Amino acid sequence: MSNQFGFIDIILLAMFAGFIILRLRNILGRKTGHQGKSMSRYFPKGMEVLKDIENNEAIKSGNVNEEAKKQFLKGADIVYEQIIIAFAEGDKKALKSLLGKEMYEDFSKVLEERNNKKHKYETTFIGVKSSKVLEFKKIENIYKVTVNFVSEIITCVRDKNNRIIEGNPDVIKTVSDVWKFSKNMWSQDPTWYLVETSNK
Repeated sequence: MSNQFGFIDIILLAMFAGFIILRLRNILGRKTGHQGKSMSRYFPKGMEVLKDIENNEAIKSGNVNEEAKKQFLKGADIVYEQIIIAFAEGDKKALKSLLGKEMYEDFSKVLEERNNKKHKYETTFIGVKSSKVLEFKKIENIYKVTVNFVSEIITCVRDKNNRIIEGNPDVIKTVSDVWKFSKNMWSQDPTWYLVETSNK
């Protein structure tokens, strides 16, 4: 009889353990292979660069912690690629999480115009060839870092009849962009938002 009760106890304990494991998985979530690269993984480390860069002269003279700069640029490279791809795909949700308010509005207008004309963007991001911090500014509680990206991209634009009206789907193009990222130093949000773009 005692053996029978022992067997039932084991089953009940196993069921209880299984229930606890399932609850933990639901609460904590699971990592998958489709979560993408995380910019916040690197940008908080990139904050270390702000301890070393006091003004533009520090950058020019090379008196900057190179390891901190590398960490910052590693995150910047990831974000650069994410924004290029999100813009090509017309992914407003992804863009909103990476762009400053005014920059997001500008991007949205371009996307709306593209949709109205029924244009299709085809973009293959080959990779970032180089990236470099050009400027650092601290205005009150706002940090701004300007980065020059040199990348390789295949891109073209097709009209509603699928005719190519811009670019070439068979040619790798070298692109040089100067982007400015901004962050509120008092914010707990680790994201550096893109606030300005220009071509070098």
